[in-house]
Amino acid sequence: MKSYRKELWFNTTSRRELINITSHIKHCIVESGIKEGLILVNAMHITSSIFINDDESGLHQDFETWLEKLAPEKPYTQYRHNSYEDNADAHLKRTIMGREVVVALTNGELDFGPWEQIFYGEFDGKRSKRVLVKIIGE
Repeated sequence: MKSYRKELWFNTTSRRELINITSHIKHCIVESGIKEGLILVNAMHITSSIFINDDESGLHQDFETWLEKLAPEKPYTQYRHNSYEDNADAHLKRTIMGREVVVALTNGELDFGPWEQIFYGEFDGKRSKRVLVKIIGE
């Protein structure tokens, strides 16, 4: 069995952002030379996430609205964590959206259903953060 590991770096220009990283992941698959196996993609920071969904702008706005209702950024004083930082909402949003995805790799392709794409979700941005890509298989 072969193994491949790569770190991808993202630096967002806003506090919250959703980035379709599917093309980055496909490039990793080609680099790995692995045709059959599993691919793990996970956020290496506790205020960002990796998830699978549709790449549709209305849906992206729906995520923003929904997450902001569940864990509003302000007022900062509503969170005990914010006595040290101002990002408690980002930790909560990450928990809701998830840390990682695992996808089957079949014949050198992501074994996706219709419309599925891999996203990096940033909830406390404006600095560089890592995403781990790990592929195992043959």
